[in-house]
Amino acid sequence: MLATTVAGVVSITAAAIFSFALLSKVVERMVSLSVGIMLSTSLLHALPEAFESQADARSLFATLLGGLLAFFMLEKLAILRHSHHHEGDGHHHHHGHDKREAGKAGWMILVGDGMHNFTDGILIAAAFLANPELGLVTGLAIIAHEIPQEIGDFIVLLNAGFTRTRAYVYNLLCSLMAIAGGVLGYYMLDRASGMIPYVLVFASSGFIYIAVSDLMPQMQRRATLRETVPQVLLIALGVCIVLFLTRGH
Repeated sequence: MLATTVAGVVSITAAAIFSFALLSKVVERMVSLSVGIMLSTSLLHALPEAFESQADARSLFATLLGGLLAFFMLEKLAILRHSHHHEGDGHHHHHGHDKREAGKAGWMILVGDGMHNFTDGILIAAAFLANPELGLVTGLAIIAHEIPQEIGDFIVLLNAGFTRTRAYVYNLLCSLMAIAGGVLGYYMLDRASGMIPYVLVFASSGFIYIAVSDLMPQMQRRATLRETVPQVLLIALGVCIVLFLTRGH
């Protein structure tokens, strides 16, 4: 419960600070750090933990494949339904149409965010049940990748007409859905411990997909040596953080 609460509150608060202060350079740096943390959490800790269990390796690989495809389809659906309307976009709608459409997008963002955070809570619970250190780095990885995502959510909510206070409060309430997911995951998976390796693999597929499909292409847009060196160093820092937190395990 503490891990899910901290993961939600820290990511939302950090995203709000960065969004409101428009610290774009900090956000870009967070993307690089997120890649290092998510890939190393998945490939160096969560997946080995799952494959060292008694679970069938073929079934775990099938879960990994299914997870990657599932996240691909979820992203497709999000792209198809996402609304980028805003007042004065040059389209000929009646007065107030764009504002109302942007408002719908804001509420859709909140609903989707709540479901996403609920799932994150289940994943954190599964990680803690497998290994406390894995739970810690999973929570850290979720915080790292949530901050850039939540910044985007704040921008959509502000565009939808939410005040800064309202956007923060609603996002914070959505983030607390992770607690409900964590409690449910703890009691559900505690009684079905055989499911833990599969949940870990599915969580890893999400981290890998987000890092490789969403975050790394963003980094590739800045291909100069001046931008590449900090990116590589921050990825390495993310890997070192995970290795430090999981040393000896």
